[in-house]
Amino acid sequence: MLTLVIGGAASGKSAYAESLCLKTDAPRTYLATMQIWDAECAARVAKHRAMRAEKGFETVECPLHLEKLHLPVRGTVLLEDLGNLTANELYDPNGAGELAAAAILQGIDTVYAQCDDLILVTNEVFSGGADYAGDTLHYLRVLAAINNAAAARADRVIRVVCGIPCYYKGKRESF
Repeated sequence: MLTLVIGGAASGKSAYAESLCLKTDAPRTYLATMQIWDAECAARVAKHRAMRAEKGFETVECPLHLEKLHLPVRGTVLLEDLGNLTANELYDPNGAGELAAAAILQGIDTVYAQCDDLILVTNEVFSGGADYAGDTLHYLRVLAAINNAAAARADRVIRVVCGIPCYYKGKRESF
């Protein structure tokens, strides 16, 4: 099953996506997309890795090139998150650049073929009513295209608002 969990900043989307993973007995893989730029980032990654290990997740770092990933086991995969992955692919010199959306969508297909359940976490864009320009607008448009394509492919689309899951596609009971 492919599930897209979407929400604004601090909406509870990540916690809800993790709760979906914890409902299964299958092996759990956490695809982490954050790039490590400095000691502070490294400490944050180490803290999150330890927290996920306590929940039975094996963490796989994947800040770029999701389409090249080979999972260690089948089972349930949580990708956190499409927003980071999009920024990485767009702006990292080793990323896909202008082909970021296509590369990420191909990567989603590649990962989904290797697991039983894939849960994607992403940021809601363009609902804040702000005007954006330049690179920010370009980034948001690319992420919106990825979100729309992922939602079309997904069996379930869940928007989390203030920690409350709202099902837009698929049934709550079907996991």
